[in-house]
Amino acid sequence: MLRRVVMVMAALIALVMGGHRLLPELGGVTPVLESLLPWLGVAVPFLLVAALAARSGSAVATAAVPGLVWGLMFGPDLLRSGPGGPSDLSVATLNIGAATPDQAKAVRAVARGRDLLALQELRGGGLDPVLAARFPYHFTAGTVGLWSRYPITETSRLDLGLGWPRALRAVVRTPKGRVTVYVAHLASARPGETAVRDRTLAEARRVIARDGSDRLLLLGDLNTATTDRKLASLVPPLTDAHVEAGTGFGFTWPSMFPITRPDHILYRGLTATRAGVEAAPGSDHLAAVAWLRI
Repeated sequence: MLRRVVMVMAALIALVMGGHRLLPELGGVTPVLESLLPWLGVAVPFLLVAALAARSGSAVATAAVPGLVWGLMFGPDLLRSGPGGPSDLSVATLNIGAATPDQAKAVRAVARGRDLLALQELRGGGLDPVLAARFPYHFTAGTVGLWSRYPITETSRLDLGLGWPRALRAVVRTPKGRVTVYVAHLASARPGETAVRDRTLAEARRVIARDGSDRLLLLGDLNTATTDRKLASLVPPLTDAHVEAGTGFGFTWPSMFPITRPDHILYRGLTATRAGVEAAPGSDHLAAVAWLRI
């Protein structure tokens, strides 16, 4: 009996991991499953122990299959390192958390050394004095904002389908040329409640597709994990800085024990040289950071 359970469970986990994009979207459960996909590997050691307890060679072999699938899918994330080399822009994005008691403290930790800083869930204008010394230029739209060391020459507030602006577009004039920057906070995705997130994601894709800028950045909390099939509407045509230049999974939420990555730095017309995550004391998110070459 134990042998059969192990073999069935191992086959099921391997199929779900390897074929997750073929699964039907079941009432919003599928996006959550895909967001947590790397964690299915945690089951492999338990399956191997159970297979050994069953004293079955076939069960042991079957239990190893999801481990092999996991290694093929996610092993490169753990072994990858950024290309390195010179960079022209250091950027960060952080969902600072509307409930964070001391937003200024969280921001100070992330702002050091940045050329561009994107923030979501802003609460009033209390951060302006904190960031003014580092960033002479900034623009906000609702609860999102962009702070820049370089002049911002064009700005617009965007509604991506929520009924109010929670995204922005700005053109930054860097020493190496103009870069168009989008900052967005898409709708949340919860079990059974992904329709609004999907709508905002589709609208973001349409906005990006219409933008003819040669160099473009999309920064923000997209509420869509790297392993969520819906992110394929943006990647490509954009490139994920962490996938190209980071090491590991780069999970950003929740900050105490990150299990998924809803925060992204996506781009085109640039090259990512390094990427990672950094702590922001008090926020329930880690910051996603990247260094880019123009």
